Amino acid sequence: CKGVKQMYYPIKVAGLERNLPMCPLNDELMIAGFVIFGDPELTTACAKELLEKAPEYDYIITAEAKGIPLAHEMSRQSGKKYFVARKKPKLYMTGVFDVIVNSITTEGEQHLYLDTAEAEMMKGKKVIIVDDVISTGESLASIRDLLKKAGGIEAASCAVLAEGDAADRTDIIFLEKLPLFFK
Repeated sequence: CKGVKQMYYPIKVAGLERNLPMCPLNDELMIAGFVIFGDPELTTACAKELLEKAPEYDYIITAEAKGIPLAHEMSRQSGKKYFVARKKPKLYMTGVFDVIVNSITTEGEQHLYLDTAEAEMMKGKKVIIVDDVISTGESLASIRDLLKKAGGIEAASCAVLAEGDAADRTDIIFLEKLPLFFK
């Protein structure tokens, strides 16, 4: 959140209070930056609450990178395996396929890649999609496309926060609403 006198948005999520730094996206819009990295207390509490709200499922999938701690903790608490849709193919992948993603917090077009061996495991299985924040839904749509391409069945889409208009969606499970801040 460079170049701005630091302001914060207070939020209570999963019973815990946090102050989120305000970050300008452009001349008209600011967002409250929610980063779960490095906050094991919050990660653990959010994972527990999301698991209580989640329907029956076989696997978890998230996009690299901000959803990884949450997916890992949900996996640890539930004992169910999770997969990461990667931003770049990795040498260990047995084969890859990808989808395009456009996110408001990352400049330019990106791709998400999935290992074909992981896709084979998800085929015909119920999978929950996990992310830290759902805002425009672009990242979510890309993971849904990747899951569909893999032959998996979406059991639910879960996030800690639903930002802006995403809070009005009925196709996602989330813990708290996060407003957008217009200048």
